[in-house]
Amino acid sequence: MIFAGAGASILLVGILSVWAMHVRGRADQKAMEIFAGFIEKDAAPSFITDDEGEVLARNSAATVRFSGARAPTLAAELRSVFANPDAVIYRLQCRARLEGNAREDVVTRRGHVRLAVHVLEDARFLWRFEDVHARSAAGKGTEAIPLPMLTVGRGGAVLFMNEAARALVGQRVKSLDRLFTDLPLESGSVVSIATADGNHNVVVSETGRSSVRREIFLTPLSPEARAPGADFDKLPVPMLKLDGDGCILDVNGLARELLGPGAHPGAQISEVMQGLARQTADWLRENAREDAVPKSEFLRLSRHDRETFVQATLSRAQENGQIVFAAVLSDATELKTLEAKFVQSQKMQAIGQLAGGVAHDFNNLLTAISGHCDLLLLRHDQGDPDYGDLVQIHQNANRAAALVSQLLAFSRKQTLRPETLDLRDTLSDLTHLLNRLVGERVTLTLSHDPVLKPIRADKRQLEQVLMNLVVNARDAMPEGGEIRVETEVVTLDKPVERNRAVLPAGDYVTVKVSDEGIGIEPGVLQKVFEPFYTTKRTGEGTGLGLSTAYGIIKQTGGYIFVDSVPGQGTEFILYFPVSEPEIPVSVATSEPAPAATPKNGDGVVLLVEDEAPVRAFASRALRLRGYTVLEAESAEDALNMLQDPDLSVDVFVTDVVMPGLDGPTWVRQALEDRPDVRVVFVSGYAQGAFSETGPQVPNSVFLPKPFSLNQLTETVFQQLH
Repeated sequence: MIFAGAGASILLVGILSVWAMHVRGRADQKAMEIFAGFIEKDAAPSFITDDEGEVLARNSAATVRFSGARAPTLAAELRSVFANPDAVIYRLQCRARLEGNAREDVVTRRGHVRLAVHVLEDARFLWRFEDVHARSAAGKGTEAIPLPMLTVGRGGAVLFMNEAARALVGQRVKSLDRLFTDLPLESGSVVSIATADGNHNVVVSETGRSSVRREIFLTPLSPEARAPGADFDKLPVPMLKLDGDGCILDVNGLARELLGPGAHPGAQISEVMQGLARQTADWLRENAREDAVPKSEFLRLSRHDRETFVQATLSRAQENGQIVFAAVLSDATELKTLEAKFVQSQKMQAIGQLAGGVAHDFNNLLTAISGHCDLLLLRHDQGDPDYGDLVQIHQNANRAAALVSQLLAFSRKQTLRPETLDLRDTLSDLTHLLNRLVGERVTLTLSHDPVLKPIRADKRQLEQVLMNLVVNARDAMPEGGEIRVETEVVTLDKPVERNRAVLPAGDYVTVKVSDEGIGIEPGVLQKVFEPFYTTKRTGEGTGLGLSTAYGIIKQTGGYIFVDSVPGQGTEFILYFPVSEPEIPVSVATSEPAPAATPKNGDGVVLLVEDEAPVRAFASRALRLRGYTVLEAESAEDALNMLQDPDLSVDVFVTDVVMPGLDGPTWVRQALEDRPDVRVVFVSGYAQGAFSETGPQVPNSVFLPKPFSLNQLTETVFQQLH
């Protein structure tokens, strides 16, 4: 009808223009009679004015609309509708002279109005006045909405009330305090409003909030207070109506879309959603009290297709003497997801620090155990009855060291020994072991890029990652199937963002491990790299496999991602930066060196170690090889010993993490007076754990714990020679 009205206006102007041309030259009075005859048929109030705004003619609709005042000018007629009409008329007249016509919507005390003007012949203007709410209900404006709606500006001034709001209240109010007794308003709460028929309870829903205006929808709880055509199902916010026991009485369209098919009248709210911190029954019971203050609650929906959270505000009301609740819902999935990611990152950091600390302490114990076991083995030959027991102790200490290495890998604090690798050779060496791991019902297929580039990684740790991924793929196919391991060179022209990680542009070697197994559910997929999380039965998995793999890949400088479709399979993809080939250095060839044998020395070693068992083993081992050993249990003791200018020291062997001064700090101080002394750092942490504490210490090497007797003495010998 809007478009039809506009078309009728244009047609009317065209007809009037034609008539004006035909009657040119006749008397002005005769022309005005003809114009007046045409506008008389228009249902909208219309005026014909001259260039000064004097009213030359008006139709019957204008006379009725403006109560027969018959003011001499258009501005005087419009002053009863809105303030300062002269400015609006002047603006429209100027635009109409340039464009032939103009129009403007004006917000008045009674709602929106539209004033349109068209230029006629002889410097005359046709004006049409429309009430916007008089359009068809099919229009998209808020006036056509059967739900009461207010537009509120700063300071609580009511800028606009639609027809449903005016019908509910009985009048137009200018400020919120004239309508509501309790301010400020909270979206989702039940409040009482003052109307011409008395007080009514309504649910407040606020949308479109900005710094200058907001829209407030009012949903009457009693059906008799609702405007004709006000359909609860079409409310612009998700809403539920519950009885006192939590049974759903009504649910609108947006709520059904959010909650899923389980939300229908007659269903219990506990079947649709569950509380995160308490049962829904406790939530309802608390809000049923008369003194209850409406508060928001976060709940998880019982949907099986996706994990969804909602924020619900429950408001209490009385209906036919019974307690009912109005619940206003909003989708809080994104908020809870961000919150969960933040909490998870903090948890991972805390567990990583704990794992690193535990691994450090275990490495000290294992160093003492395996070291003293080495000392005992020196005094027993293979024919000794105790020799087998000592070997078992030594082997189990090594197994424990491997477990500690897993903890350090998870915390990304293990010591890696990177080397340049060709993944084709690495996988070829590993194929025999992998085939034994997958069993007879699973086929292992390898596929390589013919122009595969080298990468830099720790071979032993990389093999551990690949074995873990292959074993997981095998377990996902209890009936058998195919595991594919594919390598490929990928070039990224620009950074790629995936799963909150950003891969810089450059060349990468990718390793894909895919299976045809049962797949991973979306809710589980985001947890697979968490420590101690496993879907296997008790005793079949520790939950450290993928978290360890994640730690190794990240410490290597790579990336690991997972894709899975339930029922179709899972694919893990690893990204490793391509390693630039090293330029080979020519060295003079010599006779092959004989097999390493224990070497004796004659230097002076200052041993600084706060753990007494480790210090006892290390000092005995070094003395057995002929070294003179000076012991100190702290960095401060070592510095005090070095104040003696007559003391000669060839090598510092020091722990890194100690109470008081750490190893690198005291060594730097000591090297100021003794710059030629060699240094051996030992630690249960990784080398990278202290590499950022200051500048690199010259003439130093790193020996990770646990170390054997031969490893310690060989490292000291290499530093001296």
